[in-house]
Amino acid sequence: MRERVTMADVARAAGVSSATVSYVLSGKRPVAPETRAAVETAIEELSFTVNVTARSLRTGRSSLVALIVPDIANPFFAQLAATLQEQLRGLGLHVVVCDTGARRDEERALLAEAVHQRFAGVVITPFRLKPRDFKPLADAGMPVVVSADVSFGPIDLVTPDARVATRQALERVSTAQRRRIAMIAGPRDATGGDPRLELLRSLALQFGMSLPHELVVRGEHTREAGAAGFATLMNRRYPPDAVFCANDVIAVGAMDQAHELGVDIPGDVALIGHDDASFASLVRPQLTTVRYPAAEVGRSAARLLIERLNGRQVPKTVHVKAEFVARSSV
Repeated sequence: MRERVTMADVARAAGVSSATVSYVLSGKRPVAPETRAAVETAIEELSFTVNVTARSLRTGRSSLVALIVPDIANPFFAQLAATLQEQLRGLGLHVVVCDTGARRDEERALLAEAVHQRFAGVVITPFRLKPRDFKPLADAGMPVVVSADVSFGPIDLVTPDARVATRQALERVSTAQRRRIAMIAGPRDATGGDPRLELLRSLALQFGMSLPHELVVRGEHTREAGAAGFATLMNRRYPPDAVFCANDVIAVGAMDQAHELGVDIPGDVALIGHDDASFASLVRPQLTTVRYPAAEVGRSAARLLIERLNGRQVPKTVHVKAEFVARSSV
């Protein structure tokens, strides 16, 4: 049986002291870039991780990690959960999946329960939380990783880099001679506003397009909201010829309604989703979308959580690159 790698082993491999390794992990003191690089290389090569059992005995925390998401029925979050569990299982950590239904009261209750039960950490996609809602976890010294489009303050963050992919989607729409774009966005009280809408609106100007307020409809991130939003857009005096959606679940709802109304996709209206959920290539027509890879989000969240458990204290942000996926709905 292979012996557990220690901090001293990492120090020897990097040619530094154990204290320097500790500083790199915790961020308590500045470390020269070349020294930091040597330590991080040694950590990766030796697969150094925290001793969860020892940490649990020392801190009194459990080996459970809460994954809190707004809708586990969304395949994006199911893939995120599977990847996170796969990454943490080998460390003796177990993932408990919690579905909030995108409700603020449930989000806050689950955070409070994680503190009460002394979980090892929390990975969360907030929907209606505010930055101040994370204070009890900070006070309890509990590691938290947020997966979201916006920052929640001095907390580890996994966030999409979707600018290039969104520009490519707009270029595809423009090439198809679509000029009047619309968006089915999230609700107004969703945390952080709607950065996907803001990004689309800013980039559309580069193609001589606008996204007027009458062509932005809002609703929950559900199939039903997608259907209702699409119906509303089609009832406008000047309906759009391209509809962007905040996620793929909304887009499928829009596709349902298009069939009901006799609107041809993509003949009459181009349709673009976001996330590239597992069903996106199965619907007809196949859904053009901006792929935000759930598996990579899960791996990044796991890495950040492990680093926190290893002692890192300085917040870190990981940008996960999105990719434009052209299919037959445009």
